[in-house]
Amino acid sequence: MELLIAIIALCLIFDFINGFHDAANSIATIVSTKVLTPFQAVLWAAFFNFTAFFIAKYIIGEFGIANTVSKTVFEQYITLPVILSGIIAAIIWNLATWWFGIPSSSSHTLIGGFAGAAIMASGFKAIQSIVIIKIAAFIFLAPIIGMIIALLLTIVVMYICKKANPYKAESWFKKLQLVSSALFSVGHGLNDSQKVMGIIAAAMIAAHPMGLGIGIESIEDLPNWVAFSCFTMISFGTMSGGWKIVKTMGSSITKVTPLEGMIAETSGALTLYLTEYLKIPVSTTHTITGAIIGVGATKRLSAVRWGITKNLLVAWILTIPVSALLAAIIYSIESFFV
Repeated sequence: MELLIAIIALCLIFDFINGFHDAANSIATIVSTKVLTPFQAVLWAAFFNFTAFFIAKYIIGEFGIANTVSKTVFEQYITLPVILSGIIAAIIWNLATWWFGIPSSSSHTLIGGFAGAAIMASGFKAIQSIVIIKIAAFIFLAPIIGMIIALLLTIVVMYICKKANPYKAESWFKKLQLVSSALFSVGHGLNDSQKVMGIIAAAMIAAHPMGLGIGIESIEDLPNWVAFSCFTMISFGTMSGGWKIVKTMGSSITKVTPLEGMIAETSGALTLYLTEYLKIPVSTTHTITGAIIGVGATKRLSAVRWGITKNLLVAWILTIPVSALLAAIIYSIESFFV
C-alpha cells in the first residue's frame, strides 16, 4: 500500500512539474508580445488547464490519451517497482531540462521512463512496440503539423488583413491572442494531464491482484478523484511558471508579434485537438515550437534561428532514450531495496 501511495504522490508531483515546465507553451507568445504580464498569463493558462477537465469528462466523455499511455507496457509486465522507476526518471529529466531552459517533452519523458524500466525488468517483450512507435513518430509529426497549419493560417490572415489599418489590426490581434492562448491551454490540459492519469491507472491496475483496496481492473474503473487531482496539479504547476523556457519559446526561436502569436497558439491548439481525437499523446512543446517556426518562416527563412531549433530537435530525439536509460538504471538500483 505504501509503495502505491508513494507512486501516486510522485505522479502528482510530476504533474505539477509538468505544469511549470510546460507553462511556456501556453504563455510564451502572449508574454513576449506584452498582451499580458507574466503573472496574468500564468493565471489565465492555469484556469483553462483546469477547464479541460470538465471538457474531457462531460463533453468528450472519455480520457482516451490516458488509456493509450497506460497500454505502453503489456499489463502482465506492469509492476509497482517498474512504475516507480519510470516516474523518478521522468522527474529527474524534467527538472534537468527545466534548469537548462530546454523545452523538452514531458510526455515523452514519462513514456520513455515507463518503457525503460519495463525493458530492464522483463526485456523488450514487455513493451507494446506499436504504441511506442506511434508516439515516437509524433516527435516529428506534431511540430510538422503545427508548422504547416501555422504557415497556411498566416498566409490566409495576411491576405484578409492586407488593407487593414496596422494599428487597429494589432489591437485586434492582441485581443484574439487571449482567445488563442486559452484554446492552447485547454489543449495542454487535455493532453498532458491524461498522461499522468495513464501512469496512475497502470499502477492501480498492477495493485489490483495484491488486494490493496484501491486497485482497479481496468482504466474504465479509474476513480474520478484521480482525473480531478491530475488536472488540478498541472494547473497549480502552470501558475508557478517556467520562466527560463518562456524566454526560449517567446523570443529565442523567432521574434513574435501579436498576429504571429495568435496564429502560433491557434495552430498549436488545432494540432492538440486533432491528436486528442486520435488518442495519441503528443508533446505540447513540440507542437507550439513547430507553429512558432511556421509563422517565422512566412516572413523569411532567416527569421527563424535555426541553430537554436536544431538544438531543440536534438533534445527532443534524446528525451525518450535518455529517460528510458535513466529509468533502467534506477530500476537496477531499486531492485536491491524494493
